[in-house]
Amino acid sequence: MDIKILGKGCAKCLKLEEMTKQALAKLGRQADVTHVSDLDAITQYDVMSTPALVIDGVVKVQGHLPRREDLEAWLS
Repeated sequence: MDIKILGKGCAKCLKLEEMTKQALAKLGRQADVTHVSDLDAITQYDVMSTPALVIDGVVKVQGHLPRREDLEAWLS
């Protein structure tokens, strides 16, 4: 599983990264989590607002933090 957190490093972007890592640990899953802050790389995903979460190339959420239940469902 390849996970990307898209964002320049704002508080919500860092929170999304933390939430993602916590959900992975809770589920006992391993994944590569990468924080992408380069604007050119972010725009390749057609994301207009951050934070955004990309799982295996698919944008799951953008512009807000997901509910923990949703995050865990996407990661399971």
